[in-house]
Amino acid sequence: MVQSARSRNVLTLYTTADDIQCHRARLVLAAKGVSYERVIVDHANPPEDLIDLNPYVTTPTLVDRDLTLFDTSVVCEYLDERYPHPPLMPIDPLSRARIRVAAVRIEKDWLTEVDSIRAGGRPADAARKRLREHLLASLPLFKAAKFFLNPEMSLVDCLVAPVIWRLPWLDVDLGREGKPIIDYGERLFHSQGFARSMTEQEKAMRPLPEQA
Repeated sequence: MVQSARSRNVLTLYTTADDIQCHRARLVLAAKGVSYERVIVDHANPPEDLIDLNPYVTTPTLVDRDLTLFDTSVVCEYLDERYPHPPLMPIDPLSRARIRVAAVRIEKDWLTEVDSIRAGGRPADAARKRLREHLLASLPLFKAAKFFLNPEMSLVDCLVAPVIWRLPWLDVDLGREGKPIIDYGERLFHSQGFARSMTEQEKAMRPLPEQA
């Protein structure tokens, strides 16, 4: 008999196997070193627990005892506050606001194109071009600091890194001009936390780097 999420004493994350937003939440958990139960969801046949817990039956959905959260940004910020070490948001309000705005821009600009590419067909080629343009337009942000908009890893890196990881799988080539973006990705990909964040489907998207 499968134990319901509400009766579990461990943190539970309902996640799909290859979605960027789900990978984002898993990367936050990995960065924090938090133990949790990972439930892989097939949206064509969602588990009864998820239907009961989340009226939208979306992923990622986080269950922490009697608390259920199901917006990705809410999930990630909750985890950062619930498990404060290492912190993934700056202390000052201005920097925090910049990171939040950057995440919104990435969701609206980059992830929209990723969805179009994954849908396939003729529009996918145009979406690849637009995604490449969005990424290259962000080059100054990749060059300005070790991480995206911040000298230390933050919540926005947990969104950016899964996108960069998927570029070969999406058939998006940044060329020599995009080397700072590729270098940024490689710094994150070599961490043990990034390896722990991935599903088997995500690991199969490209060769795995050696862990630092």
